[in-house]
Amino acid sequence: MYYSWLDRWDERRARRGEEGKETTGFILDADRAFPSEKIKSVGEFCARADQAATDLTFFDVPHGDDEGFETKDHWVTFQSDVPTDVAENNIVWAKVTGSASFDRALVIFHHWNARARNPQIASFFSKRGITVFEIAMPYHFERSRPGSAHADYMLSTNLGRTIESVRQAVCDGRKLIRWLRSEGYQEISVLGMSLGSWVAGLIAAHDANVAKASLFLAGGSLADMVWTGRATRSIRESLEAELELTDLRRAWGPLNLENHVFRLARPDLDLQFILAKRDKVVLPKLSEGLIRGLRGAGGQPQVLKMNCGHYSLGKLPYIIFAGLKAREFLS
Repeated sequence: MYYSWLDRWDERRARRGEEGKETTGFILDADRAFPSEKIKSVGEFCARADQAATDLTFFDVPHGDDEGFETKDHWVTFQSDVPTDVAENNIVWAKVTGSASFDRALVIFHHWNARARNPQIASFFSKRGITVFEIAMPYHFERSRPGSAHADYMLSTNLGRTIESVRQAVCDGRKLIRWLRSEGYQEISVLGMSLGSWVAGLIAAHDANVAKASLFLAGGSLADMVWTGRATRSIRESLEAELELTDLRRAWGPLNLENHVFRLARPDLDLQFILAKRDKVVLPKLSEGLIRGLRGAGGQPQVLKMNCGHYSLGKLPYIIFAGLKAREFLS
């Protein structure tokens, strides 16, 4: 009875999340993913993405100015090194919740279409000696596209822009982490939620400055998440008229965490997964596939599975158990 109610609650929450989302047309927009390259078909895009998925430098931080950081009133702002055609999106904002210690920092990456940061989570960790930086991912919060009802440029039917946006999020996070290291933080961790866990995972895979990564509601293939997930039905409706899932997997191969398991399994990185057994947004099989891949690559991730849904993970008592487990891991 209780779990039937919980499933219905998650479904109602998912329906509310659909408000403002519109079905849009499929766009290749290859130049956003692979600038200055002449790619005109889905097949050519997939072939180029296959190369990028194994390119160890694809998520390297572009050569930019690391001196332009501004700090004021618990905020850090800086220029993104991946410029886009939305001016507001090119300035990165991070909310800072300080602690008594200046040794440890935690960068938090929120979920897709988040409406606000989470001061409760930030306060929870800051009271335990970790300075928290809640970064705004592309097209969210202060970086929102004017007139948009949701972050439709971060994850969409536009194949190239989605790669550009996730790559921008990764590069922005790495730039912040490099600055934190220069500011004297000795241990830097990342925490990602849902789509934010893909970003945090990619950063952890490619940045040796990250010591720990706690990934909430994470999966391997972003393409499969979009194709099967409850929150992305409008995207699938547009995509499936133009390409097969096998094509989408290749096109978004660089964003698939399973393609980066050997880097995520490096011995100096501690990994934690907090998952929902009743998840309809990131299906459990997508999480299990990633964890199997990590273990096959020699990784030993810590895994907590709770009998709740994607959205109800944020409800009591589940969020308490998740928070305590994350605190234990990060501390």
